[in-house]
Amino acid sequence: MAFSKKPVNGMRDILPYESRVRDYVTGVIKDTYRSFGFTPIETPCMESIGNLSGKQGGENEKLIFKVLKRGEKLKLDEAKEELDVVDYGMRYDLTVPLSRFYAAHGNDLPTPFMALQIGNVWRADRPQRGRYRQFTQCDIDILGDPTNLAEIELITATTTCLGKLGFKGFEIRINDRRVLKAMAAYAGFAENSFDEVFISLDKMDKIGIDGVHDELVERGYDGGSVDKYLALYSELANERSVVGGMKTLSEKLGEYLSDDVASWMSGIAAAVEAAKGADFELVFDPTLVRGMSYYTGTIFEIAIPEFGGSCGGGGRYDEMIGRFSGQQVPACGFSIGFERIILLLMESNFTVPGDENRIAYLIDKKLPAERISEVMKEADAARSDGKQVLIVRMNKNKKFQKEQLTAQGYTEFKEFFAD
Repeated sequence: MAFSKKPVNGMRDILPYESRVRDYVTGVIKDTYRSFGFTPIETPCMESIGNLSGKQGGENEKLIFKVLKRGEKLKLDEAKEELDVVDYGMRYDLTVPLSRFYAAHGNDLPTPFMALQIGNVWRADRPQRGRYRQFTQCDIDILGDPTNLAEIELITATTTCLGKLGFKGFEIRINDRRVLKAMAAYAGFAENSFDEVFISLDKMDKIGIDGVHDELVERGYDGGSVDKYLALYSELANERSVVGGMKTLSEKLGEYLSDDVASWMSGIAAAVEAAKGADFELVFDPTLVRGMSYYTGTIFEIAIPEFGGSCGGGGRYDEMIGRFSGQQVPACGFSIGFERIILLLMESNFTVPGDENRIAYLIDKKLPAERISEVMKEADAARSDGKQVLIVRMNKNKKFQKEQLTAQGYTEFKEFFAD
């Protein structure tokens, strides 16, 4: 079989300029989140297949890269079902591994525990702009806090980070799974149909309210319930305020929506508005669903105009850790869409701060050894002053060489010739 120089479909080689941007963004993210008290952790890239396919990952469970058993454990001729030949899978997010991590080590961790994870995840997805089969996720999570202070801190930390990276005018869209369920119950849908109804609702931005109506009717739902349900969304179409949205729904839904939920959401909005240091708007979005079925309460999503889609999101998942430990632990997390942030910065020709300190020393091929020693000492002194110094032999086509180095971020050149 011939060797291929192309990466696997949906996976990428990272060239030097993008690598510098990624390193810089990672540094900003880590520094910002640490300033809020988040602690870095790491989890393995593979998990037991049962952990990944426990019906908490929604559609992502269909996208798992599965790992065959090895050696004597792999008996293809005796296999009757997939689990006979598969034991592990590549993680499709960082939340499931974090839940297992906390279930295993919770007794050794403070309460609440504020975790920061940055790492690769894998999904057998269809590649497109800003979506790959191997990509970096960047998550912060607060475990053990049952109050909405967790949501407030997560939103404030994430928006602060985006502001430091130069993003302005973006939105944090917010909703609550309890709001979604209250609206569905009010309309007359049975509880066991909620997830299917929400799958259709999640397409609102793509197919519009008429498309959602037609899809629900085609699925066999009562037309009266569908009309009553979508009338709520029509009524909320121009309501962007969290407080305003909660007021409207409280009046409309009555006993279906708890006063505690309305107070919870309004409290988040008030605190985030008072604490925000970046240029963004917190927007109530009653159509926001989020694909993961493990969410139990607040859900949120980042919308950056330049991308035209989600650039991150998260929410509360109070029941997941209990699936590992048998003991329920309140949990909430927020994930920045790292790859999409990088894409937007690359498309804007982002200049990495500090590139102005990159200098290349070009050495003539005939430069004697004693002069090379002097150049090395000069470079060492420049590095001590904060410069990034590259020492390379001077090529015959010096103009092209400088062009290549400029593309790598070198802004200053110093040439050393033989006497």
